[in-house]
Order: sequence, then C-alpha cells, then structure tokens
Amino acid sequence: MSGYQQDKSFQGLAAKFARNIYGTPKGRLRLKILRDRMLAELPLDGPPLQVLDAGGGLGQISAWLARKGHDVLLAEPAEEMLAYANKRLKRAGVETLAASIQDLSECLPDHQQTFDLVVCHAVLEWLYQPQETLELLLSRVKPGGYLSLMFFNADALMFTNILRGNWQRALQGEMQGKGKGTRLTPISPLQPDQVLCWLEKAGFEIISKTGVRVFNDYLRLQLPPEAQPERLLQLEKKYCQKEPYWRLGRYLLVHAKKPS
Repeated sequence: MSGYQQDKSFQGLAAKFARNIYGTPKGRLRLKILRDRMLAELPLDGPPLQVLDAGGGLGQISAWLARKGHDVLLAEPAEEMLAYANKRLKRAGVETLAASIQDLSECLPDHQQTFDLVVCHAVLEWLYQPQETLELLLSRVKPGGYLSLMFFNADALMFTNILRGNWQRALQGEMQGKGKGTRLTPISPLQPDQVLCWLEKAGFEIISKTGVRVFNDYLRLQLPPEAQPERLLQLEKKYCQKEPYWRLGRYLLVHAKKPS
C-alpha cells in the first residue's frame, strides 16, 4: 500500500500530462504497443461493444475505440483532464462522465451497469487502495466480458533507479512517489505477480501479459546512426510477451476474461 493516504489528483496537470506522457516518442510507443495488443487479443473487429474507459484521461484510447464503431463511456474524475478529453471526443460520439472508479455506482444512470469491455490504463498506480478499487472495477465487467488493464511496474521502477545510481533509495525500497506537487512518479507502483493473483482470485482468465516499453526506457548511451526508431519498435513488439523481457516493461498490460 502507498504511504500517501489518498489518491493522486491530476487537477492542474493536464497540459503536463499531454506533453510528458503522450507528446513524446515514448508516449507514442506506448500507444502503438497498446493498440497492437488490443487489436490482436480483444474482439474489437466484431459487433460493437459497450466499453467503459475508467480513468480515461485525455481520451486517446476512447477516441480510437469509438472510431472502430464501439459504444464508449469515458469516466475521468479530474475536471481539467475531462475538458481536454471532451475536445478530442466531441465528434467521436463518446459519452463522458466526471467520476472516479469508486464513484461509478453513484454516477452511472444505471447504478448496476456492466460492460463488454472495461479499459483501465495507467490508473491503479495513482490510487491509495489499488486492490480495493480493482475489485470495484471487475464488478463492471459483464459475464463473458473482457478487461484491459495496464499498470506501472514496480520491478521496472526498482531496476531503473539502480541503473541511475539511486542505490540508497533502492536498498530502502522507497520507490513510490509522494503524491505531491507536479511530479509524475506513481504513489502505488505494482508488482506484476500480485496483480495477476488478484485477477485470478476474482475468477478471471488471464489471456495475455505484455511488457510495454521493455527496452526503450533503459536506453542511456548515445545510439549509433543505424539504431533507427522503427527497429526499436520491432524489437519491442518481438519481445514484449517473451520471458524474461515482458517483466521489465515500464508498464504491464494484462488482458483477462470474466467467466460467462
């Protein structure tokens, strides 16, 4: 559990989020890997799905799913983030809701509504009680429905800090952020096996485990001219689900199915 005893708020951070998370090569790489695996592993090319994008942020995934013909609801508690998302989603036909995962039971018109696909990308690591919130989220998946869950990898955070020479911090195990100010270090980075255990205990079938950015974030040296970006993308795609590389992903993407 995080030492910071409330969820991280992104109010006032939308511009920084757009710039630092999505407006960079690593952000674009993240989206490419996400879309690639979602297309390969989820029934996105079939009949329209009812989709909940929980903590959908700036709306990139919601807009993409809507363009593929799905009925998408984006829920986001930060007003500024939601305003950014609404600009993006205005023509996409995506419904938006100012609500956290914890507030869905009160904010949804149908308090018991469930969905064919629940998307939750890069949300749990910002929560004070990620396990409890995940349990609420799983209840929103229809029987036979799917979960697309991505979270910040605690093991990758440890590895990165060791490579950067933050050895005392690593020895103390103090990797998580403090949840204050504008820093974007998650307050609750998660252990991969722990999250997989939570899903399996809830009865979900694990479809796939993908490391998102298994190499990119560890590159520190000046790269040679022949190290072309498209080759790195090829390597990321080739090794993102292979042992031991997937476990080094900055984020881990898990696709799971709820029993019918």
